[in-house]
Amino acid sequence: MQKSEEKNNYNFRNNITIDWCPGCGDFGIVSAVTQALSAMKMDPEDVVAISGIGCSGKTPHYLNIAGVHTLHGRAIPYAVGVKLANPNLNVLVMGGDGDLLSIGVGHFVGEGRRNSGVKVILYNNSVYGLTKGQAAPTLPLGEKVKSLPRPNILGKINPITLAMASGYSFVARGFSSEIKQLSEIIQRAIKHEGSAIIEVLQPCPTYNDINTLDWYRQRVYKLEDDKSWDPVVNNKEEDEKKFDRGYRRSMEWGDHIATGIFYENNTIPSYTNRLTGIVPDYLKYPPAMQDVSDKDGYTIVDPVKTFEEKDVE
Repeated sequence: MQKSEEKNNYNFRNNITIDWCPGCGDFGIVSAVTQALSAMKMDPEDVVAISGIGCSGKTPHYLNIAGVHTLHGRAIPYAVGVKLANPNLNVLVMGGDGDLLSIGVGHFVGEGRRNSGVKVILYNNSVYGLTKGQAAPTLPLGEKVKSLPRPNILGKINPITLAMASGYSFVARGFSSEIKQLSEIIQRAIKHEGSAIIEVLQPCPTYNDINTLDWYRQRVYKLEDDKSWDPVVNNKEEDEKKFDRGYRRSMEWGDHIATGIFYENNTIPSYTNRLTGIVPDYLKYPPAMQDVSDKDGYTIVDPVKTFEEKDVE
């Protein structure tokens, strides 16, 4: 890992040349991620980036952290495996709207139920940018971007409402050109114990000629500009009201599009903590920290012995 000479100051961008199209919102997302990790003074060895396919799938290649470029729609289950193997890691999922909300939508919903603690950053430009601009699941019914021969005939998925309905305990939306706000949201998400979903609105200057940078700039606004806005749930009594308020704001589209944190529930235990009720020593001896073989490569795992018995030895 590349470290600067100053102690605890890390460079999270490597020297690999980025090959996204000029003007792509992905650049802003990478800047927000690296700024967030630097601001939190995180050690690169404590962070892992998992991606799927598409333009967003290249993100781990450009970050100075461990990363895996996985299969179409499978970034979330892979990331959950990493998180469960070593719950001490901060696991980021980088995926596009087409990847996470089409073939990967079952895993997207399933992670809301688990609340394992992974942080999903969903790149949303409403098209399949890498495969020449087909309609993605977030493109509204009836819209015709430049690469489509006819208007979109499928309905639109709202990532925020789907995430809230699925049980994610941290739900937010950012805008790729509002890097400071997005960086702050990412930091909040990383500090949150449970799973997080951050939808990031972004232009695709090559194939989406409707949702352009100027189109978004004329419409997006920040929830936090409303001083009365408080999405944090600290007890069950206030959950219903704050969930309903966040859900209603997430339905806005057209002339006004909200960005910021819609819902943050700190009362839902994470999946890793739930596991301690079944495996008491899970957090003390997670799978990635266990010795499973000797110097000759033979297994030393004895399913009969408990961790306590091994400690006595």
